[in-house]
Amino acid sequence: MSTRTVRLDDNAEATLAALQKQTGLSVSSVLKRGLETFALATREKAATRPYEAYCRLDLGPGGDAADAAADAKARVADKVRKKYSR
Repeated sequence: MSTRTVRLDDNAEATLAALQKQTGLSVSSVLKRGLETFALATREKAATRPYEAYCRLDLGPGGDAADAAADAKARVADKVRKKYSR
């Protein structure tokens, strides 16, 4: 086990004191639990799959599509014709 020296600003000191008073835990116990909670939250965030992140996006009605998918093939064909017509 190691000993650490940590500098806390006034706000963090007040939060630590309040947590000690609410829980009855020592400073070390409060800080250990805080580290465990932060580590768990970080692991959960890192475990988020790209599709899960995409599902949380609010793209509104129609998503991010500019046009209906049914028209896409015809629009591409029109663009190719226009580009290569002589």
